[in-house]
Amino acid sequence: MEAYVRTNQIKEGLIEIEFFHPKHNSLPSDILALLADTITEKGQDPSVKVIILKSGGDRTFCAGASFDELISINDFDTGKKFFLGFANVINAMRKCPKLIIGRVQGKAVGGGVGLASSMDYCMATKYASVKLSELNVGIGPFVVGPAVHRKIGLSAFSQMTINADQFFTADWAMTKGLFTEVFDCTKELDAGVLRMADYLLSTNPEAQQMLKKVFWEGTENWDQLLDERAAKSGKLVLSDYTKKVLAKYA
Repeated sequence: MEAYVRTNQIKEGLIEIEFFHPKHNSLPSDILALLADTITEKGQDPSVKVIILKSGGDRTFCAGASFDELISINDFDTGKKFFLGFANVINAMRKCPKLIIGRVQGKAVGGGVGLASSMDYCMATKYASVKLSELNVGIGPFVVGPAVHRKIGLSAFSQMTINADQFFTADWAMTKGLFTEVFDCTKELDAGVLRMADYLLSTNPEAQQMLKKVFWEGTENWDQLLDERAAKSGKLVLSDYTKKVLAKYA
């Protein structure tokens, strides 16, 4: 199956934005750009009241950056542009005036944790363990860091960043505030997501938009901040250490 980003109309006022990639829902530049554009477009659509963000497939929610594309980076500008793809998605979610419910059915790695952290209300299954693996390849979670830090706090973010080999359980992620609820299976997760969406559809959309602005107060500098963070990753991905590690996956 080919990679895609598509929008599904669930009911009046409610849409799903779904992304998919055959390699464990990893995210190459073209899918990142399409995802950011779709979130921005639907956020401005007056007929949309609530957004559900999900990935396709039954297992991994998102494996993060596309290793195929990381391996091919040979200059700073290309590297920075690639990592700006994640920055643009996070900023699109931050600026979207509609509340975004996250549906995380499986593991989230690297950039996938950044996506989950940028949801306004994120729900998951017990299989949705999380991992910030960037240090393993000689970089760090610089671009997704502000979103993860904002959601789970500096201590938990530091723990995940330093212990880059470890998957942290969905229950751990819930205790830190990343997930709001954890379900036993995808069927229960989908029912829970729909219940929350129906509830939000019954509430004042103007109040929701005002609340979203309150939730994201203090992030007004993120356009510049994430640009600077993308530059850090763009530089490190060219290091001899990272090149040697990535070569193992070629």
